[in-house]
Amino acid sequence: MKQLITTIVICIFLVACGGDKKIVVLSKGPAEINTDLKTIKAGDGGGHEEKEAMVSGDKIVFKLSTPAGEATVQLLQNGLYIVNVKNDTIIGSYQNYSAPHEQKVMTQDYLKKQIDSLQLLSEGKNVTPANRNFYILPNHAAWVTNNLQAMIVGPYHKMTSAETVDGKSPEVYRFYSIKEIRETIEKLEVLATPKKF
Repeated sequence: MKQLITTIVICIFLVACGGDKKIVVLSKGPAEINTDLKTIKAGDGGGHEEKEAMVSGDKIVFKLSTPAGEATVQLLQNGLYIVNVKNDTIIGSYQNYSAPHEQKVMTQDYLKKQIDSLQLLSEGKNVTPANRNFYILPNHAAWVTNNLQAMIVGPYHKMTSAETVDGKSPEVYRFYSIKEIRETIEKLEVLATPKKF
């Protein structure tokens, strides 16, 4: 019993002294994460890549060296962070992929609302913690959630659903490059334009 109480006290002390932070680094080409030196280096390679790392401490500061230049990012609270070392803005939001998808008829009004929403996101507007959406400039980091087990779906992935785990929906955040968002807006604008006969 005494050993159990000692273990609980040590766990509480460790939680109080510093917490766990998980970083998901989004890069174009490979990125090097050094958790001891607190550095992230990225070149301007080809393709989209993602790397994860765990760090502990109350205030973590990473130095970034990327195609967008030199910068630092601070990780102040516990949880999961996105670190954007791409030369492109990253936009994302929470998605409920395990909800049943009903086939909806896309009316002109629905398309216009979708276009307006995406347009605001692409301009960094209407982005709030309450909306659970994100606008992450190059060489910046964003706190996403307290849940270290949340799923991050990066740009250029085609994921459309996620299975429930023990009857619970997984916490999923979907991110896009600003280029993908602009292409989606263009496609929706074509659909929203009434055809002339």
